[in-house]
Amino acid sequence: MSAIKSEVAPGDRYRSNDLTNLQGGSTESWQSASQSTMATTSGTGNAPALDAKPPKDDVSLSQKMVSATTGSILTSLLATPLDVVRVRLQSQSSTKSLPPFASHTTHSLKNVPSDLGVTACCREVFWIGQNAQMCVAGPGTGALGATSSMTECAVEETQRRTFTSTLDGLRKIARNEGVLTLWRGLSPTLMMGIPANIIYFAGYDWLRADDKSPIKALVPVAYAPLVAGSVARTAAASAISPIEMFRTRLQATPGTGAGHFKATLEGLHQMVRANGYSSLWRGLTLTMWRDVPFSGLYWWGYEEVKNYFIDARKKAYLNRLPHDFSFSSHQTPHDLDTPTFLDSFIAGASSGSLAAFVTTPFDVGKTRQQVFRHMGDEASSALGGSTKGTLHPEQLPLPKFLMHIFREEGMAGLFRGWVARCLKVAPACAIMISSYELGKKMARNVNERTRSADEAASSDYI
Repeated sequence: MSAIKSEVAPGDRYRSNDLTNLQGGSTESWQSASQSTMATTSGTGNAPALDAKPPKDDVSLSQKMVSATTGSILTSLLATPLDVVRVRLQSQSSTKSLPPFASHTTHSLKNVPSDLGVTACCREVFWIGQNAQMCVAGPGTGALGATSSMTECAVEETQRRTFTSTLDGLRKIARNEGVLTLWRGLSPTLMMGIPANIIYFAGYDWLRADDKSPIKALVPVAYAPLVAGSVARTAAASAISPIEMFRTRLQATPGTGAGHFKATLEGLHQMVRANGYSSLWRGLTLTMWRDVPFSGLYWWGYEEVKNYFIDARKKAYLNRLPHDFSFSSHQTPHDLDTPTFLDSFIAGASSGSLAAFVTTPFDVGKTRQQVFRHMGDEASSALGGSTKGTLHPEQLPLPKFLMHIFREEGMAGLFRGWVARCLKVAPACAIMISSYELGKKMARNVNERTRSADEAASSDYI
């Protein structure tokens, strides 16, 4: 390093002591070091033709919107099947909390005529809490009794509707309801994801880095990603809460009928007529319990992992320099501070999966409470036919409801569906953030070429 120090001329882009710090493991960014160097050498007359200020992100809002839209489409196409399975897993109750099947299913069939058989097997009848359609019954054949045939039918249908794992859910939904059912809710997912991600990512960029942002002015740098991510998610969730409610209800309903979309929409319409438009935001508090902690953890983890990769790349670049290297005759790569596609992908996947696992209990509580509200009066009868004045666990505040789940089902109940959630969130976060960063990088390159062409045309004109 002594050779490098002796050859660094005033006005060079990087300070020699900053290089020493980087080789020693310092986490100080080159951008801030470069800014300090240019400020001290701008008046010497020896500085190269570089701006004294660090280069700003010149990507326009419209370009960020295009990047966010592209990422949203890719993410929704790949992640929706896992989201459908997650909702189904979390909305089904623990098997040990349900009453014994035989004592409630066959008791009412004792007086059924012996020649009555099942000719169309009870689709959705035994899916607790959903709109039940009656079995089509007709004359039985041979000695087949109604009770045994209906019991076998009910057991078979219950097994079809009960998922034991993520892969089991994918397999059963595809086999019993059709492969396209795995993409149920894709339309509202896109309707929700595109505006939400535009608000979320563009808002985070502004809150995190803009000079006018109060977060940049008031919050320490180490905690700025956590606070900016939480605030941006609050704004995005508030904007798309009605679509989120519609999507959750649509995905929670099993079956292959083509009228699910219309029926779910009519259910929301009836809710608005009964409770007003404010009821469309009824699930917003539940969404905040899940999304705000997730976003804070996600952005904090993303920035930490991304900066680790950037610092490692800088150190590797320095280690490749010869000892007799002269900065005054070398063009230093200008994109060392810019994350690569792989940097963003790995950082997004790792931080997203960790944040998803930690916040799974909030996701379980949110899903169950929203599905319970969708079930309405049918849920009350399915869960015991209780009186109107009785408060169901799903009607408790979320913290108390989570405690109820813990007492009844243990930690397994709180983390039900965590595999499906992490399998969905990790690639979704990776694809979304890497697509967004890649889109911004491409826009930056286009802007630079356009600016260079304009400058060349201006000089030719002069």
